[in-house]
Amino acid sequence: MKPLRTLPILILSLAAATGVCRHAFAADPQPGPDSMTQPGVPKGEVLKFSFENSKIFPGTYRDYWVYVPAQYSPDKPACLYVNQDGVQWNAPTVFDNLIAKKEMPVTIGVFVVHGRVRAADGNTALDRFNRSYEYDGLGDSYARFLVEELLPEVEKKKTSDGRAIRFSHDANDRAIGGSSSGAVCAWTAAWERPDQFSRVWSAIGTFVGLRGADVYPTLLRKYEPKRLRVFLQDGSADQNIYAGDWWFENQMMERALTFAGYEVQHSWGEGGHSGAHGTAIFPDVMRYLWKDWPKPVQAGKSRNAFLTDMLINGQGWQAVASAYQAPGALAGAARGDVYFADSSAGKTYRIGADGKAMAITAGTKKSMAQAAGPDGKLYVISADGKVLAYDAEGKSKSVADGIHGSDLVVASNGNVYVTEAGPAGGAASKVWLIRSGGKKQVVDTGLRQATGVTLSPDQTQLYVADAATRWVYAYQVQKDGTLQAKQQYYWLHTPDQLEQSAAGSMCVDRDGRLYVSTNLGIQVCDQAGRVNCILPLPTGAVTSVTFGGANSDTLFATSGGAVYQRKLAIKGTHAWEAPNKPAAPRL
Repeated sequence: MKPLRTLPILILSLAAATGVCRHAFAADPQPGPDSMTQPGVPKGEVLKFSFENSKIFPGTYRDYWVYVPAQYSPDKPACLYVNQDGVQWNAPTVFDNLIAKKEMPVTIGVFVVHGRVRAADGNTALDRFNRSYEYDGLGDSYARFLVEELLPEVEKKKTSDGRAIRFSHDANDRAIGGSSSGAVCAWTAAWERPDQFSRVWSAIGTFVGLRGADVYPTLLRKYEPKRLRVFLQDGSADQNIYAGDWWFENQMMERALTFAGYEVQHSWGEGGHSGAHGTAIFPDVMRYLWKDWPKPVQAGKSRNAFLTDMLINGQGWQAVASAYQAPGALAGAARGDVYFADSSAGKTYRIGADGKAMAITAGTKKSMAQAAGPDGKLYVISADGKVLAYDAEGKSKSVADGIHGSDLVVASNGNVYVTEAGPAGGAASKVWLIRSGGKKQVVDTGLRQATGVTLSPDQTQLYVADAATRWVYAYQVQKDGTLQAKQQYYWLHTPDQLEQSAAGSMCVDRDGRLYVSTNLGIQVCDQAGRVNCILPLPTGAVTSVTFGGANSDTLFATSGGAVYQRKLAIKGTHAWEAPNKPAAPRL
């Protein structure tokens, strides 16, 4: 079967199975024996199918090919390799040879073409070509297409001799690759779903500004490393057009991957945008990606100082409360306790310093958000527009009403700040100040969707998240509690498809870092307003975050219907504590 070429494809120089190859080739090398049919080597089967029932990419149809090695037995699920743009690299022959020599595991290959939406009349109109949309776009859509739609469909098929097609669902047994836009697509799928793919082959990857992939070198440096092994390839004569410089951006990716602690090998050459070099080095690429298998691919250690200062080796996220219907906003309180409301169940829970959760009262069953106060009470926003304060016995006292709040914070002097997103955002979005005695006033308006709110460690700055944008606003707190010097201060990363951060609750540590719960994870900012690192959670978007634990050194977060905790090497602080002045930031 001839390789499918929907676009020209570039691949470059030959790399050894270990180490980093820095050779440059004046001309494309020729494929070696491992890319050619060898006598006596068992030959696998290539089957062709079509798929046109996608709900993620509705209306599309596409062809795909499945390679099944001769050594495959349904009794033992095979490893998996997924390739975009159909069959490339003489992959079936390479797989035959490497599997026979035990230089890669028994692997089923799925070679899939991008989708097309058929024109009503092919004589007068073109199909819609989905290649750039599916391949160059960021986000998890394509990964979901593979995991939820195409791969389950593949496992319904059988070989010509009746063997059921079964492959491993363990990410360590799965690789994904491609060329040009297909390469960045492979990277994005693994980046979004490292629980599904752990090995990535990128030839002349389109890490440029076609649909936002030029952000990857930056994100790599900020994210906690994922369990991925990567092989990059490009050439100095690659494209340099309106969207960017392929050669330059691939080198940026390699430098970022190295900085971030990933296991990465690259192969640079002097070629242009063609597939010849990739075909020549593909056997070595496979040897590298599958080396030491089944030993798991490990996450490396980043050189990001923010991450190294914060994280403790061996301390990952642990689910401490997962059997709840809708765990809501977290509140850190005295003695290291953390509160959260399960509004669907109508209960409020306390997580003690021992990490165990217990129900404390049904009195806050309509809680939308909560915060501990300096008086030891738990302040709660109720669904009916009231701010209530609960004492240790569960008795409530009204603090204010007529505020349909999103979040609140109680300062050490007793002032309460409440954000109100409003039913439609915009002009209805407000920031309230409630002084002791219940006197309330609006101290700011104009945010599109005011959500999370917290105070700086010295309590001279109020921070308010605007979930409908990428901004967290900073205000200077005046002596009377009012606000001045409003500024779009903290710049957050946003998902490509949503264009908003969905920023929720926030907290700060004693050094002045701001922790923001967002749809990308917990974004950690320095005092100068910059995202320095991002902590993803296993279940995706984060809706709430706070510090707790006996020494305030445990970060708690809600995500995917569960509450997680992670011990850090730094300590948090709370608004109910006495103000403390952190050191000045590095500018």
